[in-house]
Amino acid sequence: MSKKTSVKSTKVSEAAAPSELIDAKIGELGDWRGEMLACVRKIIRQADPEVVEEWKWRGVPVWEHAGIICTGETYKAVVKMTFAKGASLDDPSGLFNSSLDGNTRRAIDIHEGDKVNERALRALIRAAVALNTSAKKKPKKA
Repeated sequence: MSKKTSVKSTKVSEAAAPSELIDAKIGELGDWRGEMLACVRKIIRQADPEVVEEWKWRGVPVWEHAGIICTGETYKAVVKMTFAKGASLDDPSGLFNSSLDGNTRRAIDIHEGDKVNERALRALIRAAVALNTSAKKKPKKA
């Protein structure tokens, strides 16, 4: 069995842990997109050691902490980080470059050859976590 076949088998296995599925996706991509997804994942984990990795919507890596922080979608020409509540986050470094018209989400499209501003991305991830955790602490109105 080739490595590619075993990766696809792992990808569809419902018993596999989300982190294993993300590992498999990175390996399956086998190009700059896999490297970038691995890089983004590392930055997310550095920014929030308590992050929870999920695997949703038939193959999308999702990082959560008291709600969704962001997703890591891969397309032919871009790795897209979509922040669930991005419109509510300050982005002083101007990382958001996609989905700018929406009222809720914002995204970062990373193209081949782009350099990631790791410091700014860690700050954005921490801000998303802070927003999620502050929303969970607010008492519900009666």
